[in-house]
Formats: sequence, structure tokens, C-alpha cells
Amino acid sequence: MRFDELQALRRGQIGASPPLLDAAETNVYRTLAALRPEPPRDTSGTTVHRCDLARTWLRHFELPAELAAQAVISRGVRHGLGMVFQWLSALHPRLWLPSDVYPVYFDLAQAAGISPATYPTLPKPTLPCTTPDSSPEYLLLTNPSKPLGRHLSDAECTAVIAWLQESPNRRLLIDTVYDLGVPFAAGTRRLLGTGRAVILHSVTKGWLWPRTFGVVLLGPEDTELADTLRADPPSPAQLRLAEHLLTEHDSTPQRVVTALAARAHRLFERLPEEVLAAIPPVTRTYPGNYFFPVEIPAETLRHEYRILAMPISVFGENNWPGSVLTSLAVTFDSESAAA
Repeated sequence: MRFDELQALRRGQIGASPPLLDAAETNVYRTLAALRPEPPRDTSGTTVHRCDLARTWLRHFELPAELAAQAVISRGVRHGLGMVFQWLSALHPRLWLPSDVYPVYFDLAQAAGISPATYPTLPKPTLPCTTPDSSPEYLLLTNPSKPLGRHLSDAECTAVIAWLQESPNRRLLIDTVYDLGVPFAAGTRRLLGTGRAVILHSVTKGWLWPRTFGVVLLGPEDTELADTLRADPPSPAQLRLAEHLLTEHDSTPQRVVTALAARAHRLFERLPEEVLAAIPPVTRTYPGNYFFPVEIPAETLRHEYRILAMPISVFGENNWPGSVLTSLAVTFDSESAAA
């Protein structure tokens, strides 16, 4: 089932009798619209320099100031990743993408002329086991990962580092858009410390402003890639908005985390015990999580428990028989819960 097919099913099933519990909403911007900061008042005469914004971003995430020259400003993870893929295409790399996270990754790769290979993340990430050769090889990770609903574990980070060490031609691309904490997760910082990772981040989830501002934190030797990225910067208005978000609304990500935790709690209260038990405990307590993998097929949840869940096929290809619940539907806001 594709995403558009799921949405058609939701429209046809919500309000059915007996009613379904809607655990398949995915639009976090609509759900948390009240938390989205307003843009700044007219500041058309104000100039925000990308180098200053890079330093502001580094300070916010408690990263070393000396990384400023490697922090390239983008218009978000999708924009930055598309530019990275375009640059990579000339290298004819082997590119590994998670098969069951975000279909747009494949759209971006294919638009750049790259035919990616895949690896699954559910029920846990399974790294590719191939013999390295002389070609550049890039592995895209999401940390934290959705729909896995958690960060990489210490053991998984160790496995990723071992994968890197098998060849000097291997590199990492790490999408951290779902990391709402400060500083970044220990695993992300550990992988950054290898010197062979590119970190991509944006204000999309923490500040609820998609396709506005992001950072691509490059390795020290990625000078050619840096030049490519700098050739397509955000607009002056986007830079002013980014500065406004990072300086005047630096607490918004924590407010998002708090709101999502309350929603998750209300979701769990509505689930039968056997369904709740099928959700990995670590995902139930992960800050800012609203995707919860459950080891029960979506069809079973719908027909036997009257719960509308997301099939794994919505995220991509995976033979895992489970499904994913979300906590974003109006059912789980405070007003509905109190009614």
C-alpha cells in the first residue's frame, strides 16, 4: 500500500461503525500548528550572513565552533541531500539507502542519476554485507530513524564504524532531522568523530518549518562538495527566518517533544494490552517520537482491534510483517482526551 492509498483508506474508514482508532495520521505540522513560531516582523533591511548563521547553529547544538567552515547552509535536508546526490553522481558511487524509511530518498537519488542499493531498518537496522572495492561507497543513515522510532544503539554504531573501517572509500550520510534534543545523540556525535560522516539537519521537525533552512555539516576534506552546496543558498528571507527561529525560539523543539510525549501517552492509554506489548519499550519512551512500530500486521489491527495503522509498505520495501502506529490524530490531543 502506498501513502496515497493509505490516505484514501483513512478517509473512507474514519467515522465507520464500529469506529476505528485513527493511528495513521502523519502530518505533524497540522497536528502541532499551534507550536509553530510566527515568522519575524518585516526585517527586509536586515542582512543575515550564512557564516554567522552556521556559528549560531553550532552553538545551539553544542558543537565545536571550529566546525563553522564545514557547516554549509541549505534550505533543508531534502534540498541538501539532493545537492549531495547530484555531486556524488559524477563519482559513480555505490549508494546505500534504507529501504523502509522515506521514499523521497529514492526520488532524489534517481533524479541525480544514481541507482541506489538498499538495506532494511525494521525490525532493526541490517547493514549491507558486501565486499568493498575501489569505488566510493556511501551509506545513508537516519538517526533517530523513523519508523523505527529510536536512535541507533551503541552496538549498532559500533557495527557502522566497523563497516567504515573495511574500506577507506566508505562514507556516511546521516539525516538527523528527527533529533530534537541538544546536543545531538551520542551515536551521531560518535559517528561524526570518525571524520567520515556528513550530517544533515534542518528546522523542519523541531521548529515545524519545512523546506526553509538546514545545515550540511561536512567532513574536513569535502571542499569540492562545499563549493557545490554554497552555489545554491537559501534566500535572504529564509536566512532571516532561520536566525529568528534559532535565537528567539530556541526552546521550541523541547515544546514539541513535550507535546508529542503527551500524545504518545494518550495513544498508549487507548491500546489493548496485547497491542501495547507488541511495541518495543524503547520507542515508547523516546523523546519526540510519534512513530511506533508494532509487531502486528495492519490488517489484523484493523479487523480484530479496530485500529487503523500504517503498513510498512507506506515507507518502502520490507518483508517485516508488522506495522506502524502514530500519535498525531486529533483523537490524541488534550481537548479530545478530556471530552
